[in-house]
Amino acid sequence: MTEEAKLTVFIPKELEEGETRVAATPETVKTMLQHHIEVHLEAGSGENSYYPDEEYKNAGAIISHDANKLYSIADIILSINPPTHHQIPHLKQKSCWISFVDASSSFEIIPKLIEKNITCFSMNLIPRISRAQKMDALTSQANIGGYKAVIMAANEIGKIFPLMMTAAGTMHPAKVVILGAGVAGLQAIATAKRLGAIVEASDVRPSVKEQVESLGGKFIEVPFDKDAEDKGGYAKQASPEFLKRQAEEVSKRVNQADAVICTALVPGKKAPILVTEAMVKSMRPGSVIVDMAAVQGGNCELTEPGETTLKHGVTIIGVKNIPATVQVHATQMYSKNILALLLNIVREGKLHIHLDDEIIAGSLVTHEGKIINENLAKEFQKLKGDL
Repeated sequence: MTEEAKLTVFIPKELEEGETRVAATPETVKTMLQHHIEVHLEAGSGENSYYPDEEYKNAGAIISHDANKLYSIADIILSINPPTHHQIPHLKQKSCWISFVDASSSFEIIPKLIEKNITCFSMNLIPRISRAQKMDALTSQANIGGYKAVIMAANEIGKIFPLMMTAAGTMHPAKVVILGAGVAGLQAIATAKRLGAIVEASDVRPSVKEQVESLGGKFIEVPFDKDAEDKGGYAKQASPEFLKRQAEEVSKRVNQADAVICTALVPGKKAPILVTEAMVKSMRPGSVIVDMAAVQGGNCELTEPGETTLKHGVTIIGVKNIPATVQVHATQMYSKNILALLLNIVREGKLHIHLDDEIIAGSLVTHEGKIINENLAKEFQKLKGDL
């Protein structure tokens, strides 16, 4: 370590199957070095994102083949996915881990993080405030996912998306239904419209209607639930009554759709079922459903997470990590998100955790032997109680 450098950051190779992204690029490595942070990368960690070791080395990073040793000496680990049971035992006491982490998928590791006194930040929990926009990894990755979901649908159906008039006859535009008009859904609407499709969209939040229409989509009108979104702008669990009304309206559109893009997620909860088996049966053979909610069980009743299946003549795509299929730009965006958070907690080569900072308090999972985020603590206790 140089005389000026006071903190060691380690970027490991991702262990989750199908993960192609990495938490740093040569560009973000250079920025870390400028802030007196020594950067180590596990050899080959950027290869799946098309960043060879040599580029990181030229940027000033130290390439290592001994990941376990780096876990034991690093002050901060930057990652895409939560720490695993294999990684946690090697972490240095009181070190810092930054990645995506949520209570439901990380239930078993949180006690282990507390035991080792790990300061763990979750990129899932970045508050949606203006000061934190550059750190908002959920938004950056949802943008990528919404775009790619439409491309996947367009690639799968046996039709073209735009209206096309030829000497051989007229080909009518594809009909696309988007379920959920958050960041991913809005990007899906914009992408489908750019490709020339007729687009309709549905959401539980009344505030998104204008956004849908501004992108050229038609909003599927359903009498709204009160309090359908939380203070951070995320969708809340809708009431059974609303879901019934929504299903009735959506089913009318789904049976005419060439492609359905499902994006409805509620943080920390199983994805709501918006497309039933009966709806799938009503769709035309050759239609496609891309279920972006597959990672949380899926919005379609017949989705098999991680699989692409054919059910009742309809192709259902349940890819759980769509951003990882666009790894170059997904990595570029995520690495800048995580860098922005890192520079918010590092001052003059030292780690500063101030709980009066809304961003820090909101995104902290564990610190000094306890769970910090109140909502996550409640969810964690609920999960414990359900066992």
